[in-house]
Amino acid sequence: MSAAVETLKPEADVRAAMRAIGRSARAAARELANAPAEQKNRALHAAARLMRERAAAILSANALDLAEAEAKDLSPALVDRLTLSPARIEAIARGLEEVADLPDPVGRVLATFTRPNGLVIERVATPLGVVGVIYESRPNVTADAGALCLKSGNAVVLRGGSDSFHSSAAIHACLADGLKEAGLPEAAISRAPFASREAVGEMLKGLDGTLDVIVPRGGKSLVDRVQREARVPVFAHLEGVVHVYVDRAADPEKAVRLAVNAKMRRTGICGAAETLLVHRAAPPSLLASLIGALIEAGCAVRGDRAAREADPRVAPASEEDWRTEYLDAIIAVRVVDSLEAAIEHVETYGSHHTDCIVTEDKAAAERFLKEVDSAIVLHNASTQFADGGEFGFGAEIGIATGRMHARGPVGVEQLCTFKYRVHGDGQVRA
Repeated sequence: MSAAVETLKPEADVRAAMRAIGRSARAAARELANAPAEQKNRALHAAARLMRERAAAILSANALDLAEAEAKDLSPALVDRLTLSPARIEAIARGLEEVADLPDPVGRVLATFTRPNGLVIERVATPLGVVGVIYESRPNVTADAGALCLKSGNAVVLRGGSDSFHSSAAIHACLADGLKEAGLPEAAISRAPFASREAVGEMLKGLDGTLDVIVPRGGKSLVDRVQREARVPVFAHLEGVVHVYVDRAADPEKAVRLAVNAKMRRTGICGAAETLLVHRAAPPSLLASLIGALIEAGCAVRGDRAAREADPRVAPASEEDWRTEYLDAIIAVRVVDSLEAAIEHVETYGSHHTDCIVTEDKAAAERFLKEVDSAIVLHNASTQFADGGEFGFGAEIGIATGRMHARGPVGVEQLCTFKYRVHGDGQVRA
């Protein structure tokens, strides 16, 4: 069934279908929570094999989405997120295998202690239950979210956007068939077969209490809607206003290399740098070198007076530029008077996602890492490392910037909660 047909389904049909999906996912979650690690891993390896075997079909499905994206005149950043290639399909398949190779997080004993009365109390990792993932143009999220939830013993309900409808369906079919091969319920990784917005609304209501948490992956408008309307807990970040601060003690060659990579490796990801801060006391030629390298790499630069004086190709920056997540080949540049001023700028304009300091001054680095209240802070490393795969998590279901439960890349460990197991020998409470 095509996306166009499915969006025409009456709202009542969508509501009934989504609630049925939720009930099936809840039943699957109970089975999955007790599934042995070997069985879950078998499903992931089977899905990876099927991804490779069906690469041509996945690319054909992706071509349909790309044609629709062209007709809708989507931005280059969104098209980049949507586009699959043989190399990206192979990377998705490898990601499934990497998740399979991770230690099983379910049943880990996190702590054990004995009370004076002889009770032995264990804190043990358990799955969250049923995770809802709402995402837009990235078809790889289908595999990442499905794999991470499966490995952590959670069922998942996926609702991909209309932009990636065909691609996500093709990837989901590999996951479902992998579950089937391993003898696990296909409802463990469910996909909303609707491109309509009603499906999102039903998930935000919790699917009759069957969803335990929602993870949005997409633009600011989607995440804002989820955070405003969700009746279940949310793991999310609203946007990635990411900073690179080049300190007075920065190594010039290292600073240029890191700044260009942080901005230009992939401009459409949430870890891409959006603002470059440079200490006024840095070597005089460094500011011009940074700006020149960015422009030569194809980046448009907007800056304050000092940045414009360093290179006449720099356009004036407005107050809004310091708050903007461009997700494009654009960066804002500001010269600051001190480390304190850099930290103040990050705290004023940042989104608590990812921020970096480039310096050879250990004390300055330690202060930045301590005082900048972001989910990920880096010293002398590109902000493009803000990724669960790069953290060794195999993949990520998203990056959370809140302070409750999960923060930073959300991997298998963050998709677990815990319970207490208490062992006694007839003790009663006085």
